[in-house]
Amino acid sequence: MSLEKDIHQHAKFTSERHKALVNLIYTYNWTVERLKHCLDEEDVTLQQFNILRILRGSKEPLSTLQIRERMLDKMSDTSRLVDRLVLKGLARKKVAATDKRLVDVTITPKGQQLLDRLDKHSREMDGILSALTIPECKTLNNLLDKLRG
Repeated sequence: MSLEKDIHQHAKFTSERHKALVNLIYTYNWTVERLKHCLDEEDVTLQQFNILRILRGSKEPLSTLQIRERMLDKMSDTSRLVDRLVLKGLARKKVAATDKRLVDVTITPKGQQLLDRLDKHSREMDGILSALTIPECKTLNNLLDKLRG
């Protein structure tokens, strides 16, 4: 019997919401484990990967506040994560020209190269959700956005 079936057969849920929450936690852990080996090879965390993707997608430098606003994980310590990316040479910080209290963060060529290598795993990453149709993925995205919203 699979772990998933074991969880569902032996767990006593108090409600459908309780079951959904347990299912989200289980699915998060299952998904992260499947993705982790790609990121471990590059010595970056899921949060650092997210920041690099945000930086790559921005045409302009971003402040840590702007990065935090775009991150899925709003609880993360964005400044600390950015500092670690800077130490690895994957991001660059400089004092903002418009406000000396802020820093502008950009992705470095080394950070871009790392993302280019990770992009080669996109088919594998997409495969995690291959059991879902595109309309089901859209519905799932809408539900998860609503949950966090």
